[in-house]
Amino acid sequence: MKNLIIRTLSGAVLAVVVLGAIRLGPWSYALLLLAILVGGMWEFYRMARLRDARPHRFLGLLTGIVLFVCAFLAYARFLGADVAGMSPALPFTILLLYLLLLVPTLIVCELFRSGNNPFADLGATFTGVLYAALPLSLLLFVPLLLDPATAAGGGWRPWPMVCFILVIWANDVFAYLVGSSLGRHPLCKRISPNKSWEGFFGGIAGAVGVALAASWLLGADMGRWAGLAAVASLTGVAGDLVESKFKRAAGVKDSGRILPGHGGWLDRFDAMILSAPYVLVYLILVK
Repeated sequence: MKNLIIRTLSGAVLAVVVLGAIRLGPWSYALLLLAILVGGMWEFYRMARLRDARPHRFLGLLTGIVLFVCAFLAYARFLGADVAGMSPALPFTILLLYLLLLVPTLIVCELFRSGNNPFADLGATFTGVLYAALPLSLLLFVPLLLDPATAAGGGWRPWPMVCFILVIWANDVFAYLVGSSLGRHPLCKRISPNKSWEGFFGGIAGAVGVALAASWLLGADMGRWAGLAAVASLTGVAGDLVESKFKRAAGVKDSGRILPGHGGWLDRFDAMILSAPYVLVYLILVK
């Protein structure tokens, strides 16, 4: 009972912080994503070290932040912010030059390390960037694609993004409720024994239901939002399983301890992280 109370209270605080950051505006939304990025990458590198890999944590985190800042500069221009008369090509130029220097720098750094597994060290470093930093950088653009008025410079409208977050959470909640009460058939027993096919379909149904309600409230295309919920749910479950596999390999129950009753950053945002590229592509293709 005590654990349930702690989990509920910390979940409520997290919901207020996340939804409040989106409601306040684009800058607080970006800061929220940056905090998740840094926290998630730190947790990933910590788990990698438990498997005898020695990722370059400083350079990995720096790369994630540079990637995010470049994405943010492009994002700010979409919102109509004149960033010191910045050229549209500047973010991509910065990123390209940084990556050109990063690869040889990492390889040279391996020469001065005492470990004998450079493949694992370099692989874990880049995987942390691709797994956490890239999707969270892409999430900057989801509000712009959800709401054409925002992308056209019509000002920040938080409600489409708030509804998208609620759709993601609805999948988790309904999957848990249906799975815990009706679950009989394991979804992927070797990775996550508690997940069931019943919970999987219950989560999708719940997310689609919330998406349809959201589209009605927003006056948006119901078909587009239903498809968005399906894509986010399917890929979100995959994100949950991927993170479970990382944790199982590292021999840990939670990726971190920052959220009492919920674990770490990756435990709470794993579904949103992996679904981000798929959601972005869906929103680009389905208008």
